[in-house]
Order: sequence, then C-alpha cells, then structure tokens
Amino acid sequence: MAGSMSEADLLDDLKRSLHDAAGVFNAPGDADFKRFLAVACTGMAEKRPRTLLGSVELQVDQPVYPLTLPDLAAYKTHLWGGRPLKPWAQGYPGALPRVSLQSGNLVFDPAPSAAHLAAFGSTFRFWYFALHSTGATPNDTTLQMVDRPLLLLRAQAEAMRELSMRNINKPVSLRDGYSGTPRNSTPAALYAALLDEWKAAQ
Repeated sequence: MAGSMSEADLLDDLKRSLHDAAGVFNAPGDADFKRFLAVACTGMAEKRPRTLLGSVELQVDQPVYPLTLPDLAAYKTHLWGGRPLKPWAQGYPGALPRVSLQSGNLVFDPAPSAAHLAAFGSTFRFWYFALHSTGATPNDTTLQMVDRPLLLLRAQAEAMRELSMRNINKPVSLRDGYSGTPRNSTPAALYAALLDEWKAAQ
C-alpha cells in the first residue's frame, strides 16, 4: 500500500483495505479506526521495542514516585548509582534499593536513604520501554515506513476481532496490509489468520 506514515494516510489505507467491512464502523471522527491503530501501535512495541530515558528527583525515605509518562509501557533499568561502593569502602551507603514499576509508580525497596542521595545524587535516571504512536505528520509517528504494512496488518486483525464480537458471521472481504493478499472469510477466521501472520512476521 502506498502512502505516508501520517495518521490520516494510515487511516485512509486501513479503511480501503477493509472493503465492505469498513462500513460497519461508523463512529464519529473515525474513532473506531483510530482505536484499531492504537491497539496496533501497542502490539508493535513487541516487534519494534522503543527505549526512552526518564528521570525523577528522589527524596530521602520516600519509596513511591508517580510517573507522568503517557507513552510508558514498562520499566527497563536505571543509570543511578554508578559503580556501587564495596561494603568495606569508606562512605558505603548500603545496598542499592530494588526498583520496580507498580501501577504507574516507581517503587523503591527500601526507600532511598540520605546516604544513598549523598553518594549517588538525587536525580534518578532510568530507561523505560515506550509505546508507539501515530501523529499528524510522518515525523510525529514513532514507527518507520518499513513497518507500515505490519502496523496495518495488526490494525486489520483488531478490526476483525471487533467484528467477530458483534456476532457478524457472514464472510467479509479485505486486502491485508502486509502481503496485499485478498482475503474472504468470517471475521473470527480472518482475525486468527491475520494475527498469526503478524506474529510470524519479523
């Protein structure tokens, strides 16, 4: 499929690829198709991991730090602590806290102490896995052009999943976004086939 990575172009090609099935989705503002793309972007995080850098300012004895990162998918690792001091070294602050992501919060166990902050600083920098998204221009979309067919394929699979949940059992036609192959089957069968193809793709 030709087109750019802008959200508008992606939506147009997605609707065209769904053929007669596209008419079932008539929410205002293309809300249904935008939802399919959003689910596809979430899935693409498995295929094309995206790693970004974040930071929080630590406070003595505070264990929980809410994160306001709209693209946060999962915590990866941190850069805080440098080379930990040996237990016998002068100024040893104690073992580094274990850090995990829980309900959108960074949780330190135990909470960072005054000795930790004195030794390693109060700025906790960390890597996290970020979700992909589409935008008004190709530069606003986090996926590359080479991944366009794979993104559309996953969006089509999501559309077929919703069709199957609406109890539509009659065959529908589409042309998938990955291989361009015409498809004609029930939504449930198409969902399974498209998802399997997406999982197998590199």
